[in-house]
Amino acid sequence: MGDSQKLMIAVAGVFVAGFFIVGASKDQTIEQKESASQIRTLVAMQEMATQKCPKLIQDKTGSQVYFPSKTDTDKETYVTMEWVGEKGDNFKTASCTLQQQLGGISKLVIDGEVLIDKKF
Repeated sequence: MGDSQKLMIAVAGVFVAGFFIVGASKDQTIEQKESASQIRTLVAMQEMATQKCPKLIQDKTGSQVYFPSKTDTDKETYVTMEWVGEKGDNFKTASCTLQQQLGGISKLVIDGEVLIDKKF
């Protein structure tokens, strides 16, 4: 058997395995679909919050923040991230809440002063 024939058989095997995997994954239960949806929602909210909150805090304080010291979420509707200022930062504490229904930042509190408070 030549190398080209082996290559064609390997490619055909990959296609067969791919069709098998796709066919097997369509048999998800409702609970599995809901769980996967909840995970996607949580990841999207946290990703949006980690993009928007540090930039907003830097715009308001002039200090750049990286990793939150605390994160709170109900895994469906909101994510709240909190930062504790370090030596040299222009703030002591900062809290930023992202609401899924608003599609953005709903509350920003820096050193106890509420800078953004949106209701839906």
